[in-house]
Amino acid sequence: MQFQQLQYFVAVAETRHFTRAAELVHVAQPSLSQQIRSLERELGADLFLRARGNITLTDAGEALLPLARRILADADTARHEVQELAQLRSGRVRLGATPSVCTGLLPDVLRAFHDRYPGIRLLIEEGGSHDLVRELARGALDLALVVLPLPTPSPALTTVELLREDLVVVSSPDSPAPGGGRTVRIPDLEGARMVMFRHGYDLRELTVAACRAEGFEPDFAVEGGEMDAVLGFVRSGLGLAVVPRMVATRSGRGLRVTPLAPPGLHRTIALAHRSDVAPPRAARELQRMLLER
Repeated sequence: MQFQQLQYFVAVAETRHFTRAAELVHVAQPSLSQQIRSLERELGADLFLRARGNITLTDAGEALLPLARRILADADTARHEVQELAQLRSGRVRLGATPSVCTGLLPDVLRAFHDRYPGIRLLIEEGGSHDLVRELARGALDLALVVLPLPTPSPALTTVELLREDLVVVSSPDSPAPGGGRTVRIPDLEGARMVMFRHGYDLRELTVAACRAEGFEPDFAVEGGEMDAVLGFVRSGLGLAVVPRMVATRSGRGLRVTPLAPPGLHRTIALAHRSDVAPPRAARELQRMLLER
């Protein structure tokens, strides 16, 4: 099995078209087809069902695809690691983070990292913890900031707790104060119009679970937004939202911030990476700065 054959296989699997795949990897279509057939002979199984205008993966192809992607991603990481200069004057870090962490925690740390290592490219991917764990596992990210506990525990990942953060309620100053006082209890949110994040957002799951634990379903005025959209909707008076204190502090202009009464709600942010592959040198340096922030 050759590395090049895996590249060709993944290209066909993603485009579902031999000619477009050949254009993608800059090779003649007959050569690509020949290499795919050679790979199939070596594996002893067809990888594609070939019909005019309809290329689909066989069961063997479905099994090979995630493994091939991971091999290619690991090879790409190795290439970049070897190419880095001794003083971290070049290279890249692929960092995943939930949108709220991007808004609250990352700006200051990334600014400090960039000032120290201006030649390192920072590639940031926002997503929910479930998506980020999947991207880590397939080698598409070097590090990820995720919310614990993970939606699906993974023994292939190493996690280190970074911080435990309080959640607060944000609302428009032109609207009545939630709870009518200096703090708000979860039961006070019953019947309140809420602005809710999209499905897959860790904050959505945590807030909905807290309301259900008090015996009621939250009432959504608007749902489906990312962090910036949710804060904008709250400022306009559409409803209130539960967000991390760090986000409220950084983006609190035009918002009323009300703490939750004890015991409140909290979330734990952790730094995760694959257990079987050491992060590249530049990623390890960013990891150190995050842990020492």
